[in-house]
Amino acid sequence: MAKMSFRYGLSLFFMSVIPGAWRRTAAGAGLLAADGTVAPTIFAEMSAAAARTGAINLGQGFPDEDGPAEVLEAARSAIANGANQYPPGRGVPDLLEAISEHQRRFYGLDVDPGTEVIVTAGATEALTATLLALIDGPDDEVVVFEPYYDSYAAAVALAGARLRTVPLHAPGFQPDLDRLAATVTDRTRVILINDPHNPTGAVFERRVLEEVVRLAAQHDAVIVTDEVYEHLAFHGPHTPIATLPGAAERTLTISSAGKTFSTTGWKIGWVHGPAALITAVLTVKQYLTYVNGSPFQPAIAVGLRLDDAYFAVAAAALSRKHEILGEGLRSAGFTVHAPQGGYFTVADATALGGADAAAFCRSLPERAGVVAIPLTAFVSEAHRGEYRGLVRFAACKRVDVLEEAAARLASFAA
Repeated sequence: MAKMSFRYGLSLFFMSVIPGAWRRTAAGAGLLAADGTVAPTIFAEMSAAAARTGAINLGQGFPDEDGPAEVLEAARSAIANGANQYPPGRGVPDLLEAISEHQRRFYGLDVDPGTEVIVTAGATEALTATLLALIDGPDDEVVVFEPYYDSYAAAVALAGARLRTVPLHAPGFQPDLDRLAATVTDRTRVILINDPHNPTGAVFERRVLEEVVRLAAQHDAVIVTDEVYEHLAFHGPHTPIATLPGAAERTLTISSAGKTFSTTGWKIGWVHGPAALITAVLTVKQYLTYVNGSPFQPAIAVGLRLDDAYFAVAAAALSRKHEILGEGLRSAGFTVHAPQGGYFTVADATALGGADAAAFCRSLPERAGVVAIPLTAFVSEAHRGEYRGLVRFAACKRVDVLEEAAARLASFAA
């Protein structure tokens, strides 16, 4: 397993802060506009449209309700008791221990809190630090399922690697395993999995996870798995890929507190895996945020130790919100692809004149008073035609907000 050793890719990390190198990689990731200025994301554009028009914002995935009272109170207590300075570089020991306990409690995984876990500034930093640590150069490739969370392409480009994609198609959004096998090669450094999946809401079948493990072993690749929606799967418990035979030794598992505890603004995430790989990630992470969220870390430790009922109720409540949103979308004439997990429902707007989902979403705030995001925002430019009619709506809002959004969409369709 030569490629599994300390290949930090630090030279590329430091190159990425040099203006010329940054400009090249940022342009490759679509971060720069044609005139060289920073390109605004579709999320910023649509949120601005919501503010301008008074539309209900079902575009960005953040809740409009606070998380559990015990967790919020623990943060207030930590601030009052002086937890306001730099925490340890790996994270507050109690949170590291709580993450280890959580993985053992829910999944039977044994994780050493002292050497196999790092606390990060959300899952996004965990992902970026991981890719910067593992990528060696432009010959390395990162395989992802497409559509993909938009930061993946940016992080891969900034690390200097090549993004290779495997498409997911409606209605089930499961990958073709032959296509996956053809895409993973000896140039593959990382296979990056998001499960439950954003933006499609898919939960990957076990046969998919097993094939990822088989291919990673065959080609000596690292599996990086983004599991931020792990407690928001609707039809059974989540299966971390690290629990599959032969996976743990080459898997870095990323998660965060934001989605599970409705604390997205706290930006408390983590990554765990083999100690050698975690040390490589820490080597990069210390030059990104260094540390973060001192009073929020002990609060999330409290959250991870909540009883099982909290996690079950949270998943059931979100599933019901998806049902309400889905009923409204169907009444409005959308074809709805019901999610298996996560914050988002994908719907086909073609029957409503939304064959060009990007144009449809840009007109929706003024025409219907609702904001959504085109799925093409999560797809590489070469493949956008395959997803042109699909739109993503966030269900992580109050029930009354979803009901009002559904009523507005029904009136728009009528």
